[in-house]
Amino acid sequence: MPNTKLRYILKDQRPMVLALTDTVQNACQCMCERRIGSVLVIDEHQHLRGIFTGRDAVRVLSEGRDASKTLLSQAMTPDPVTIGPRSRAIDALRAMSDGGFRHMPVLDGDRIWGVVSRSDFSGAEIEQLEEEVHLSEVIW
Repeated sequence: MPNTKLRYILKDQRPMVLALTDTVQNACQCMCERRIGSVLVIDEHQHLRGIFTGRDAVRVLSEGRDASKTLLSQAMTPDPVTIGPRSRAIDALRAMSDGGFRHMPVLDGDRIWGVVSRSDFSGAEIEQLEEEVHLSEVIW
């Protein structure tokens, strides 16, 4: 349903959280083991500083960097776009579509609730977004 709140989609989620000083190799191993597409990167105060995704891993490797020596602080996407848990699912999907990314951290203040990815959304939200895109193309 397009009006579903993110907190219901994230129910009982335990996002993978790693430190700025963890390596790309460690992040990739964690992502592979948990079968997830991203890890959240936090500082020593437990504040979100970035997100590391498969796209970041590909970029690091394509640049010839050593994954066992490259820190997440050097490879992550810093200061990612975030959304609150009381937001609607369609709003998160819109933001991801507009920004061209597939994973979005969900925060309530500094508290990390989880991460939503494009695959978390139902057909109803995706259909609504496609309809909105189509209408904007017709109007403009």
